[in-house]
Amino acid sequence: MKVTNLLENLTFGSKDSHAEPLHVDTQGRAILFTLKPEQSIREHNAPSSPFFAVVLKGQGVFTGGDGVEHACGPNTLLVFDAGEQHAIRAIDELVFVGFLHGAPGAQK
Repeated sequence: MKVTNLLENLTFGSKDSHAEPLHVDTQGRAILFTLKPEQSIREHNAPSSPFFAVVLKGQGVFTGGDGVEHACGPNTLLVFDAGEQHAIRAIDELVFVGFLHGAPGAQK
């Protein structure tokens, strides 16, 4: 078993958001994202996996494929379909963890 405290020793990028892989194998990925206020993750998609995000700390604006913005805070689960365009902008210091199926090129 692997145990990780998700809010301990957080790292933030000085200019851009920071993504820290917590676990990667052929079955899936868990990635910790940290953003300072007004930092963003540009619109993109995960073509071969749904993307599940759980907000741990702060507030952010999450936009899905329908273009509707949702301000979300701690304890919120967001589910984006495989291939769905999405973008994120931090209102204040934002921390969330994302989960995807599979990992191209990952070792078991």
